[in-house]
Amino acid sequence: MRPQDLRTVFMGTPDFALQTLQGLIDAGCNLVAVYTQPDRPKGRGKQLAAPPVKELALNNGIPVYQPARLRQPETVAELQALAPDLIVVVAYGQILPKSVLDIPRCGCINVHASLLPRYRGAAPINKAIIDGATETGITTMYMDVGLDTGDMLVKQSLKIGPDETAGQVHDRLAALGRATMEETLRRLCAGTLQREPQDDSQSSYAPMMKKEDGRIDWHRSAMEIHNQVRGLDPWPGAYTTLNGELLKLAGTGPQAGEGGLPGSIIAADGSGVQIACGSGTLLVRELQLAGRKRLAAADFLRGCGLTPGMVLE
Repeated sequence: MRPQDLRTVFMGTPDFALQTLQGLIDAGCNLVAVYTQPDRPKGRGKQLAAPPVKELALNNGIPVYQPARLRQPETVAELQALAPDLIVVVAYGQILPKSVLDIPRCGCINVHASLLPRYRGAAPINKAIIDGATETGITTMYMDVGLDTGDMLVKQSLKIGPDETAGQVHDRLAALGRATMEETLRRLCAGTLQREPQDDSQSSYAPMMKKEDGRIDWHRSAMEIHNQVRGLDPWPGAYTTLNGELLKLAGTGPQAGEGGLPGSIIAADGSGVQIACGSGTLLVRELQLAGRKRLAAADFLRGCGLTPGMVLE
């Protein structure tokens, strides 16, 4: 069997899914349709914007479907009429009901951004970094009705650098996702694809991130706060308040030593702003007030006075 022998439907929405879709296109898959989320208002003007996956699909002449709810009977019937042999899912944004999972004869294969069964759920990249994990990866799996509980197919791992942000790991995982799906497809076509059940006792959950997750508790250790900052960069961002005004922090580094009252500024100069934590101190190299641009510490300090002794909340 060859990739072009498989009538394939791709389901995905954000930038993370682009490389895998491009990989399927380059492999010569018979892509009969792409399903993605509806266009959404974006930016200050709230103009409708197409998902990245839609633009790539249309540029390659692939029909695009954007149902508001995949489980609607008419949507399921429409998908059945396409008669796919395989459905590939990457960050689609909707749960696939059993009525959809049962359609393709070769199953529904998901590209998930963690080494399952760790970090099931919507935000595996963020949660791994927040937890201080030093390794992550991609797992392809056959989908079932559970949340990322299906049998695993192919795993590939990568190391997380001590200062890497979620955005940086996201981009590396997107490339790895393409490679992992390409290997999965190769094995599927060769008839050598093997299933491995997940060990539920080893599972953990990575819920969708919310803006409130970014609030910094200065009583935590400098390392914990550093991991929170980089795990939420670029979105939703880790923040504190300065005189009642929201202040986002980035480019952090944990430092040894004690600095006094948690949240108090110890030093502020061109190299960064040093802040006392529950244990250790945190050097902040980039800061951003609400509605403003992110600035290097030296530039920020020229426009906003932060002095030793001030306390962030």
